[in-house]
Amino acid sequence: MLALLHTSSAHVPVFDALRDEDAPGLALHHLVRPELLSRARTQGPDAVAEDVSDELAAAARDGARVVLCTCSTIGSVAETAGAALGLPVLRVDRPMAAAAVAAGPRIAVLATVESTFAPTESLLAEEADRAGREISVRRVLVQGAWEKFETGDTDAYLATVATAARAVADTDVIVLAQASMAPAANDLALGVPVLSSPRPGLRAAAQLAASDPNFSGLRTM
Repeated sequence: MLALLHTSSAHVPVFDALRDEDAPGLALHHLVRPELLSRARTQGPDAVAEDVSDELAAAARDGARVVLCTCSTIGSVAETAGAALGLPVLRVDRPMAAAAVAAGPRIAVLATVESTFAPTESLLAEEADRAGREISVRRVLVQGAWEKFETGDTDAYLATVATAARAVADTDVIVLAQASMAPAANDLALGVPVLSSPRPGLRAAAQLAASDPNFSGLRTM
């Protein structure tokens, strides 16, 4: 079983749809824990490390062989906890970060939640070091967007993100740091790559799961 750890229920249909398009037959088990993001935003990601570890341990007991963490804010905490448990955990934005580093040295990171920036920048630095590249990262906080997301006004949320992306200049690549932002890239033609995390993250997790000889949740690809 491939488990997905979410901090918003809005991600469930998104990843189910991606699964249906890219990996039909892949069994997904969704774990939705919005309180983890709420605490991480106010107290820092490390404050939820024990709770994340407990969630992952429970997922493993329930049969999860691989876990994909779809929250950028707690992604690093989840990967660290998974390593301690001997459970493969992939943060959804890692493949996106590797692609951003490959796209060019000037990276603009868009986020609608301030707490997302530090873990995203750390991940980009890690991937840049792995690739032997120098990068510069610029933060762009999309003001007023998260409040729209929290009230369920998804269209306004995505429109606000898209407007912010169009205003970015002098960059080689734009990173939409949160999975919830991904659909905003659909109608953007900016002359530079606009990267989001859900599709490459799920593909990488599916490949990781398929490489596990004990994993039976992937029936077809």
